Amino acid sequence: MESLMAQASALQDKVNSAQNRLANMHVKGIADGGAVIIDMTGKYDLANITIRDDVVSRGAAAVASLVAFAYNDAKAKADELIDRVMAEATAGVPMPE
Repeated sequence: MESLMAQASALQDKVNSAQNRLANMHVKGIADGGAVIIDMTGKYDLANITIRDDVVSRGAAAVASLVAFAYNDAKAKADELIDRVMAEATAGVPMPE
């Protein structure tokens, strides 16, 4: 039992370390060839939004659509990053879904 507890503690330490790394890793979601760029951490924290001036002149609906597209792109990239980093941290240990 003591060995199992030590393994669980070591796994928790690895997961915590991976979460800290993710907080400092960034992905970029891009829409319309860079007209809108969302910079997001590996913990889904929004770091920055860049919107080119010419996008604003297209109107609010266009801006909203491009921001949503860039956000979804960033989130998908963050999901992939999280999967990779957590897989490395857990080293093949099956994790509950």
